[in-house]
Amino acid sequence: MNPKNTRAIRTALQTFAAVVAVVPALAAIVADSTALAATAPWAVAAAATAAAAAGVAARIMAHPAVEAVLDRFGLGLVDDPDGGAQ
Repeated sequence: MNPKNTRAIRTALQTFAAVVAVVPALAAIVADSTALAATAPWAVAAAATAAAAAGVAARIMAHPAVEAVLDRFGLGLVDDPDGGAQ
């Protein structure tokens, strides 16, 4: 698999994991309110959409043209041949 695609998938999974981490708290709030219970399916869809959007954004940011712009602002990826091992 292309490394840029791998990074995008990893970002989507990380975002999904972060969203899932707040689901128990959301479930507790929803359990106390019937009005909020009606929005539960929307919240699940929003979590999936957030993960997908993060993956797409990561893939766009991996494009060489975008990377060049990010490098100008000091936000580009540093070429590290040993993968950051110390």
